[in-house]
Amino acid sequence: MSTLLITIVPSILILLYFFLSDKFKEPKITIALVFFLGILICLPAGIINTFVDNNFKDHLSDRVIVSFAGPAWCEEFLKFIILYFIVLRRNEFNEPMDGIVYGVTVSLGFATYENYGYVFHWAEVWEIDPMQMAIWRSYSAVPLHGLAGCIMGFYFGKYAFTAEKKYLILSLLMPFLVHGFYNFLTYPYHFIIIGIGFIYALVLHGDLKNLQKEKKKEKEMKRI
Repeated sequence: MSTLLITIVPSILILLYFFLSDKFKEPKITIALVFFLGILICLPAGIINTFVDNNFKDHLSDRVIVSFAGPAWCEEFLKFIILYFIVLRRNEFNEPMDGIVYGVTVSLGFATYENYGYVFHWAEVWEIDPMQMAIWRSYSAVPLHGLAGCIMGFYFGKYAFTAEKKYLILSLLMPFLVHGFYNFLTYPYHFIIIGIGFIYALVLHGDLKNLQKEKKKEKEMKRI
């Protein structure tokens, strides 16, 4: 039970932080839906990652595949698809901070199920103690997904309310780079990426929190 809690709770705590920090809170049912969609995209992510690994290993170095050509672009692109084709079309998505909230939500839905697989399947395959795996990922891969989701959501929210294509590009490019370089660096250097991502996400999140404070007595913004 304790291993299961360590596997799941970090994602929930990170999600709660972003959810509760939003002045105009999103409907819980929509949060649950987007979180569930994040879980669902683990299936196509696994298929695509396996395909890339099996078919391009002879053409690219293993490090490049693991870092950039596989999980980084595939996982971030699938999260982006959920934001673009589902979240963007919902009436609840009606102010910039919502981009961060939903970006984090879909990312942590993905991270939660992925984490479960690592702890309760791959740990056994690799002969690693599941508790050790759960603890390790609780301050590495899980926060990485949350931070990438925050960065993606910030730029996606900017795009939704300005219609400027550069923000749409940045919403996919920046989390891809953060995720890719995290995978590329080996222990303990990938914590540098987590640190940079944390500061980056903190600044972006703080910018929108200040915007909400300025609009304290106003209604939520309408999307263009």
